[in-house]
Amino acid sequence: MKNYIRHFSEIDINDVPTVGGKNASLGEMFQKLTSKGVQIPDGFATTAEAYWHFLQEVHIQEEIFGLLAKLNTTDFSNLKEIGASVRKAILDTELPKDLKDAIEEGYDALSKKYKGDISLAVRSSATAEDLPTASFAGQQDSYLNVKGIDELVDACKRCYASLFNDRAIKYREDNNFDHTKVALSIGIQMMVRSDLAASGVNFTLDPDTGFDQVVMVSSIYGLGENIVQGSINPDDYFVFKPSLKNGIEQPIVSRRLGSKEKTMVYDTSGSGTINLDTPMEKQEQYVLTDAEVVKLAQWSLIIEDHYKRPMDIEWAKDGQTNELFIVQARPETVQSAKTNKLKINTYTLLKKGKELTHGMGLGNKIASGKARILLSPAESDKLQRGEILVTERTNPDWDPILKKAAGIVTNQGGRTSHAAIVAREVGAAAIVGSNNATEVIKDGQEITISCAEGDTGVVYDGLLEWNETEVDLTTLGKPKTQPMLILADPDQGIQIFVLSF
Repeated sequence: MKNYIRHFSEIDINDVPTVGGKNASLGEMFQKLTSKGVQIPDGFATTAEAYWHFLQEVHIQEEIFGLLAKLNTTDFSNLKEIGASVRKAILDTELPKDLKDAIEEGYDALSKKYKGDISLAVRSSATAEDLPTASFAGQQDSYLNVKGIDELVDACKRCYASLFNDRAIKYREDNNFDHTKVALSIGIQMMVRSDLAASGVNFTLDPDTGFDQVVMVSSIYGLGENIVQGSINPDDYFVFKPSLKNGIEQPIVSRRLGSKEKTMVYDTSGSGTINLDTPMEKQEQYVLTDAEVVKLAQWSLIIEDHYKRPMDIEWAKDGQTNELFIVQARPETVQSAKTNKLKINTYTLLKKGKELTHGMGLGNKIASGKARILLSPAESDKLQRGEILVTERTNPDWDPILKKAAGIVTNQGGRTSHAAIVAREVGAAAIVGSNNATEVIKDGQEITISCAEGDTGVVYDGLLEWNETEVDLTTLGKPKTQPMLILADPDQGIQIFVLSF
C-alpha cells in the first residue's frame, strides 16, 4: 500500500520520478521549510507506480497506447477524437480496490490531523511536469472543494483521465515526451479556505524584465483559479529584496490596484466552484495588508534561497483563520533562462496613431497586422500566421494558436495570466487586461500594438512604422555609475524611490 501513496512528510525533491515536480516540491518544502516559518498545508500524493498499476489492473494500457499510436502528428486532425476515446477508456473503469484503500488511508490520516469534516484540493502532477525543460503548467486538471472519500476517489480517476486532455497530448508531442514514459501523480492536500479570503502568485524576480532584486506579489479575492487562468486583473506589489533582507520597515516600493471583478468561491449547492461578482467597494480596496505582503515576500526569499534559483510560487489565505499558506512552488524558467543573453532588440514607434485601447504591455515589442477576434480555441482555423489575436482571455487550450499570432490582446488578465506567460515564453508582444479590446477592435481591422512605451501597452489603429535596433551588450562597456531602479507609486501620493543595486 505504501507504494501507492506517499505522505508529504515522506517526499522530497529527489522524488520527482515518483510523484512529479509539483508534489515533490510540496514535500520538500513541508519537510524543510516549515521549521523556518513557511506554512504548507499537509497532504499526500499517489505515486507513478499507482498510475501504472491502475492501467494494468483494469487492462486498458494497451488500448490507450494503441489509440495514441494512431494520432496524426502532422496536422493533429484526429486529436479530438483520439483524446476523447482515451479519456472514455479511463473514466469507464473503476480504480482497483488496493489503490482505493491506499487513498482512503491517506484521507483518514488527514481527517485525524485536521479533526473531521475536511475539504481537499486534488491536483494532477505529471512526472515530466515542472522540470526546467518542461515547466509549462496547467496541462492536467485540478479539483477543489472535494469532500468525502467517494468524491476523492472520483476526482483521482478524473485526474488520471486528464493526462490525456487534448492540450496535454499535444504538449507532449510538441516537446518530444513519450506518452508511454509519462505517468501521473495526484496531490491531495488540505484545502485552504481562500474562498473566504484571498489567493495569489509570487515571483522572485520581475517576470516582465527579469530584474532579480524584487519579489512581485499578485493577489485576488477568493480561490486562485482566477489568477492562474488570467480571468481577472489582480493587485500587484513589488518588494525590494535588499530592503527586505536589511529589515527596512517599508520594503514595498510599488503597488498597483487591480480591478478584481470576480471572486471564485465554493458552490454551496454541491461540490465545485462558482464565480461571483466582487462588490465594488472590495474592488476598490487592496486585498492584502502591507504586513501580509511583506510576510509573503519573506517566505518567497526563503524558498528562492532553498532552491537556489528564481521561483514561481502560489499562495492562499484562509478566511477562517486569517493564516497565509504556500500551496505550490516551481522554478521560474522564462526570464531566468535569459541571464546569459548578450544581444537585445529595442523598438521605437516612429509616429503614434489613434489609440483604440490600452492595458498592461508585455514583451517590450511592437507588432502590427490584421486583428483576428476569436471567441474560443475552436475557431483557431480563422487565425492566419502573422495576425494579432484579440480575445477575452486565454488558457492552455489556446497554446497551438498563440504560436501563430504576431501579438496577443486580451480583455482580462494580469502579469501572471496565461496570455502573459505564453507571450514571455514565445517572445511575442502582448497587451493584457484591456477590458474592452473585443468591443473597440473590429475583426480584420489593421492595428499596431506597442509594448515599448513602459508598463502600459497601447493598441493603435492602422499599420504604423517603427524601428527595431539590435544592441550588443558586450560593446557597451561598463557604466560610469551604478545602475538605478526608479519606481513611482501614485497610490502613495507622488512618491519616487531611487534604489541602487
